[in-house]
This record gives sequence, structure tokens and C-alpha cells, in this order.
Amino acid sequence: MEIKYEYSRKRSEFGRPCVFSDLPAEVTVNIPPDPALAEDFIPQDPVDFAVQEGPVLAGHEVNTERSQVTIRGVNHVEGGWPKHVDPKNQELTTRYREEVEREEVYTKTIQRLGFVVEHYIRQNNTIDIYEEYFEEEEEEDEDEEHPSAKIICVIRDPNNPRRMCTHLSWHPDGNRAVAVAYCSLDFQESRNLNSDSYVWDVEKPYTPELTLKPSSPVLTLEYNSKDWYHMLGGCYNGQIVYWDTRKGGLPMEMTPVEFSHRDPVYGAYWLPSRTGTECFSGSTDGQVLWWDIRKMSQPSERLVLDISRQDQLKDALGASSLDFAPVLPTKFLVGTEQGIIISCNRDAKTPPEKIANIFRSHIGAVYRVTRNPFFPKVFLSVGDWTARIWTEELMDSSSIMETRYHSSYLMNTCWSPVKPAVFFTVRSDGVLDIWDILFHQKEPSLSVKVSNDPLLSLCSQENGRIVSCATKMGNVSLVELSPGLCTIRKNEKTLTSTMFEREARREKVLQDKYKERLLREQDRLRAQPEQQEDAVQIFQQAREDFLTSIKAERRRRGLEAPTEGEEEEAAAEEQS
Repeated sequence: MEIKYEYSRKRSEFGRPCVFSDLPAEVTVNIPPDPALAEDFIPQDPVDFAVQEGPVLAGHEVNTERSQVTIRGVNHVEGGWPKHVDPKNQELTTRYREEVEREEVYTKTIQRLGFVVEHYIRQNNTIDIYEEYFEEEEEEDEDEEHPSAKIICVIRDPNNPRRMCTHLSWHPDGNRAVAVAYCSLDFQESRNLNSDSYVWDVEKPYTPELTLKPSSPVLTLEYNSKDWYHMLGGCYNGQIVYWDTRKGGLPMEMTPVEFSHRDPVYGAYWLPSRTGTECFSGSTDGQVLWWDIRKMSQPSERLVLDISRQDQLKDALGASSLDFAPVLPTKFLVGTEQGIIISCNRDAKTPPEKIANIFRSHIGAVYRVTRNPFFPKVFLSVGDWTARIWTEELMDSSSIMETRYHSSYLMNTCWSPVKPAVFFTVRSDGVLDIWDILFHQKEPSLSVKVSNDPLLSLCSQENGRIVSCATKMGNVSLVELSPGLCTIRKNEKTLTSTMFEREARREKVLQDKYKERLLREQDRLRAQPEQQEDAVQIFQQAREDFLTSIKAERRRRGLEAPTEGEEEEAAAEEQS
């Protein structure tokens, strides 16, 4: 595109031309030198001169074509697997590999490609272009790093009054979004509150990406790891509901009230099935129900949490938390209101046999129970004032490790998905504790004051870099951790496994010694002749001991003077 300007007038019509001529030189002013002014002269040394080496150009403009910029994402999915095989399910992938390896085509293809691959392997082994020459120095720098964390974002409930954040779930596709379940657990307040829950984009925390509209407030939300657009929810009235996020925030289907739970649903998880449509839920009504979203008219299976194994619903324990790990597709853990953790096996033949093990864990309700992602037989529980680590290898025993007793309640916990020895706990005083049991078992490695309100929910991203904490007042804080807290080190998994095995052996030895002492005590009681104890005499003795201790304490505080007999007894004790 040319830029030009045409003059439409003659040169003589605008401006007069300049006419230059030569003139002789003439003296206009003559100023003689004055020596008196030399005293006021200050010489400048050095003298600076500004020199511009580049040529001075006139201002000009150039019109260029504007480039259009768009933001596009790349969806990377592990390929090569059929639709009915989930790449994250180790059991299905192993079974499919064995079927393929038995085919004749596979053997011929491996033989043909073996020579080519061997040639390039030998070529790569001639020189290591990725060799690290300063690996030791890098490890020393990592050891010097101090753990730290900072709040990068806060997501607030858009409704007023605000409700509790009862559950968090990260989107499986790169953790770009987080689903937050909002529900008030106070029966009197829940009647007039909004029942909507939301899906938030972490890059746009001021407006929800999707509004979920259930018929009853939702206590738990879970993304389907196989079909990302399917979301499962457990409601306050006991119903199970699922959404297809591609079709909006209205539920696709929900379970009938007469076949649903009778109490609020505190846990709901997807099962790693071929269809990706099976799920199960747990509630404080003492039942665990299995569902298929293709037919939600009634549950496909039912389990009553009766630890007496009589399958009686009136004796069942209420499920306050639920945990499921895809690496153990037939086993799951249930934390109850009575402080007992139940390990269940779905493959058992009869309902009583499905209750495999019982762990008497906490004084009050078990708010959360979760398996270690690296060692599935090791799990973590939170209740009352402590967090405790258990192992399924020790039946009917106490925990192998536990934290100190805090002054405030521990409300939730979760393992780090990248470091086997790191886990997180949140407290009712608004503090997030980060524990590294390889570093210290009784004190947290880092404590962060997230909020002045009690923290109820906790969830970590798959990369372990960001931890989301939700409060009682509807705020979700995203806490970013330092690289040392989300990067696994050399031999860390081996050291953690060794520590768990050592603590399990120690607990086994203590358990055996306790049983031996009980047996000796029982044998001693059998050897002694039976004596009838007088209940009145025992009461009188206990009453005298109690009054004596009260008098001693009053004398120690100076509130009461000792009697003459007591002074004589004290003097005799001092002489002896």
C-alpha cells in the first residue's frame, strides 16, 4: 500500500522563494578582553561531548499486515488401547497385553522390528548426551531449600448467606477446573438456603464455569476419570444424582427416594468398570449401595455395615466417610460415626463375609479415611484430635503411626499424589498442616494459616503442586507448594516402604507382648481361690481415699491446717 500526496496548486501560489546573495564581512560588536574576569573562570576537565553516530532520519510510517492470534489447547491421551480398556487400570492393561502377546502376528512383528530397535539402542549407548555431570551439587541445593507455601487464589460462594464447602474434586484433564459441593449440615438452616453447587475454572475464579442444580443440596461430587464429562453427586436427602457437563447443569437422572439412602450421602465414587457407568455410595443410614447410571431405578447391590455380621440394619454403623482406590477394584474402606474403620471386600460370597477387617481407630467420628497412592495396604484416617496411619497387614491392632494430639479438631486429610511420605491435614482453627514423616513424625514440616474459619474439605492436584482447602463459610483457597514438597527424591519410596515395615513389625511385637501379659494375668486369676468381695467395704475404702486426697490438696494450697494426728504422722515419716 503506497502513501502519497498530490499537490493541486502551482509553486508560485504558495510561499515566496528564498533568494541568497554574497555580502562583504562587517564588524557588528567589538568586546575587548577583561583580565578581571579571568578569576571567575572555572575550567571544565574533562569535557563531555555528545556524539550521535547513527544518521538522523525523518519520522515515517509503515503499514504491515496484522497477525491473528488464537489460544488453542492440546488434548494428549494415551493411545493404542481399545475403548473397553482403561489405560489407568493396571489389571485390564496387563490382561490385554497377555492376550496380544499370544497372537502369532505379534511374535513376527517383534522379530522383524527387533533388529532395527537393537541397532538404534547400540547407537544411543555409544554416548550419553543426557549425562548429568553435577548431579551431587544439584541434590545439595535441593536439601537446602526450606518448605514454603502461598495462597494464589480464593474462590467464594456467590450466594448469600454462604454455605459450607463439603467436598472438592479436581477435573481429571490437567486440573483446569475444580468442582465444589456446597451444603449446610445444620438442619434448621438448610431449609431456606440455595442448593446449587458449582464448577470453577481456576483461571477465572470470579464467575462459575457451570452451575449444578440438584433437587437437594449436594454433599459430595466426583468426576469420572474415564468419562470426564460425567459427574457423580450424593445429596443431603440420600439420593444419588449424576450430570453430563456437556448438556448443562440440570441432572441427567437421579435415584428414587424410596430406594435411596435414608440419611445424607457422605461418600460416592466411580468404579473402574468397562462401561464406566458403575458407582457406589455410603451414608450414615448404615448402608453401602452400588448403582449403574444406565438404570438408577434401584441399587444393583447392597451392603449393611453391621460389624456383628448379622446383616441387621438396626445394628449397622453410620458411614461418615468412604474411600476407594482403583488399584484395588474389589476393596474399599468405610469410616463410621462410631470411630471404627471397616475394610470391605465386594468379591466375598455372603454379606457378612464382605466385612473383612475392623479397625477401632478414633474416639469420635472418622471424618476421612484414604489409602496411600504408593502403598495401597497403608491408609490414613482423621478423627477427634489426631491423624493415624494403619496397615491392613495387622488385623485388630492399633495404628502403626499417629500424630500428636492437637488443641483443635482435625477435619480432613489427604496423601500427596507424588511423595509417598507426605500428607496434609486441615484443622478447625483454619490451619493447613503439611507432614513429612521421613523428616518428623510428631511435628508438621509446615503449618499455614489459611483462614480464620474452620477448614472442612481438602483435595490435592495430581501433580501435587496445588492443594485446595475449603472453609465453613464457603471459601476455597488454592495453596501453591514449594518444589521440594511436590517433587519426589531419590530412594524416597524405598525409605518410606522400609519405615512402614519397621513400624508394622514394632506394633506386631507390642501386640504379641500385650496378649502374653493378658494370658499370664488370666492364669494368675485362675490359680487364686475365689474370694467374695464386699461391695460396701469397697465403697467405703474408695470414699476414704477420695476424701484423703482432697484434704491433702487443700493443705498443699494452704486452705486447711493439718490436725495434730496428721502432724505426728508427717513427722514420723520424715524421721524414717
